[in-house]
Amino acid sequence: METAELIKSLVREGQLLAAAAAEAGPDASVPTCPGWQVRDLLRHISMVHRWATAFITEGYTSFHPADDQPELDGDELLEWFREGHGLLVAALSEAPADVECWSFLPAPSPVAFWARRQAHETAVHRTDAESALGGKPGPVAADFALDGIDELLGAFHARSRSRVRTEEPRVLRVHASDTDDVWTVRLSTEAPRTERTAEGPADCELRGTAEQLYLTLWNRLPLTTVSVTGDAELARLWRELSAITWS
Repeated sequence: METAELIKSLVREGQLLAAAAAEAGPDASVPTCPGWQVRDLLRHISMVHRWATAFITEGYTSFHPADDQPELDGDELLEWFREGHGLLVAALSEAPADVECWSFLPAPSPVAFWARRQAHETAVHRTDAESALGGKPGPVAADFALDGIDELLGAFHARSRSRVRTEEPRVLRVHASDTDDVWTVRLSTEAPRTERTAEGPADCELRGTAEQLYLTLWNRLPLTTVSVTGDAELARLWRELSAITWS
C-alpha cells in the first residue's frame, strides 16, 4: 500500500479505537489481551504512538526507548490517546520524504515503515478495544489486510527473533480466498522464510478471506475462523509461538 493510504488507515483505525474504548469504559476487560483492561490498552497504544512520533520528529537514527506509560485514567486517558494519535498522524503527514530515522523492518523509507507499522499496530489494537464490547471486530479492508499479512509473514517473522521454528522442515501455506493471494511459509530451525507463491506441496494450509487471515494470524480470532487442512498441529504451532510482543 502507498504511504498516503496507510496514513488514512491510521487515522480511521485510531478514531475507531477511541470510539470503542469510550463505549466500553476503562474498567472493561479486553478478551484478546488476557489480563488487560481498556485502560491498559489505551496506556500501551498511547505510549507506542508517542514513541513512534519521536523517531520522526526528533530524527533518532538508533533505537530510543519509549517514555513511561501515563498514570492517567478515564476521560483524561482517552484524551491523551487522541492527542498522541493526532501527533503521530501529523508527524507522518508532514515529514519530508527523505527524513532519516531508525526503523526495524525493511521498507522503502523510514516514513513508509512507520506509517505501515503504526497503521497495523493501531488496527490490531482497535480490534482489542472492540473485543471489550463483546461480539465480533469491525471490518478490515482486503487491501489493508493483505498488506498486514505481508508485514507479519515477510518482515516480522523473517527476523532472527521469530520463535516459530520446527525441528524438521515444514511448509505452512496461507491462502486468501477472496483475493487469491497466497503465501508459502517455510519453517525450520532457522527463521521462517516466506514467499508469495502457491508452488510446491504444503504440510498445512490456512484458507479464509484476507480479513479473517489477518486477524487469525495476529491471534485476534480463533483458528476455527479459517479453514485448516493438512497437519493442524502446524497451525497450532503458529498460534502458540507467533505472538509479537513489545519487549
